[in-house]
Amino acid sequence: MLKEGLTHTSMLTVKDSDTALHLGSGDMPVLATPALMALMENAAMLAVAGELEEGQTTVGGHIESSHVKPSKVGERVEATATLVRIEGRKLYYHITARMGDVIIGEGKHLRFIVDRERFLSKL
Repeated sequence: MLKEGLTHTSMLTVKDSDTALHLGSGDMPVLATPALMALMENAAMLAVAGELEEGQTTVGGHIESSHVKPSKVGERVEATATLVRIEGRKLYYHITARMGDVIIGEGKHLRFIVDRERFLSKL
């Protein structure tokens, strides 16, 4: 059952392919902000995946987050998403990213529940 409070933590060990240098969002070999945002979105998606109806999924609509500490290659980073509000097919999350006990980012995320086939048929 879809309800507020659903949560999931997604983890990532930073690889060269996750760095700002590799992704082109910066020129240093540290976790890229786009890679951190993807980890945050993954946690939000998985927080509700098991509670959706057959054929449904969620898609990202908006993300607003800080990224305040760097993470080097080999570091383990985790993002925890908690569903805080449901408005029809709109799902609102609070997400916190950590490296150990240190918060490296925090933000809000909006996802929409969609019918997978109908969504893809519009492409």
